[in-house]
Amino acid sequence: MASTSCTDRVVGSILASWRYDISGISPEMRKDYEKHLKECGLCSSRQRFHRGLDVALVILTSLSVFFSIFALAVLKHIKPLEHVAFNVLGLDKFDMYHMLVSAAIAGVCFSVIAFALVLMATPAPSYLSGIAAERAKLIEERLPESFKSMRSR
Repeated sequence: MASTSCTDRVVGSILASWRYDISGISPEMRKDYEKHLKECGLCSSRQRFHRGLDVALVILTSLSVFFSIFALAVLKHIKPLEHVAFNVLGLDKFDMYHMLVSAAIAGVCFSVIAFALVLMATPAPSYLSGIAAERAKLIEERLPESFKSMRSR
């Protein structure tokens, strides 16, 4: 982050208390904060840092959901663990399978709840949709005129 100080400490402390998220306020109030974020290098770098954390949380929780579902899908094809269950742990096949399925289902439930909480508590969805809209505009600007004329508005 930048080593400079904030240009307007009052606005900077308001933004810091909101975790630099101005997506939930009205457009009239947002103008001053957007202006401050453009002028103040410290606040804009902190906003980028916080949005990066939000995106990282979304990615981690979605990967957690994916791997938990993957674990459920793989359970039917695990033959090496049967050997461990029989010889090392002294379990039978039925107990081992139900233990692993229960753990995988608990992992899926926990991961889905964590994913939903992250999406509700962070501005990551609006941030990511804004990035996608900017990229779409850039791609649209680079399209040849023949393709632009075919696009319905």
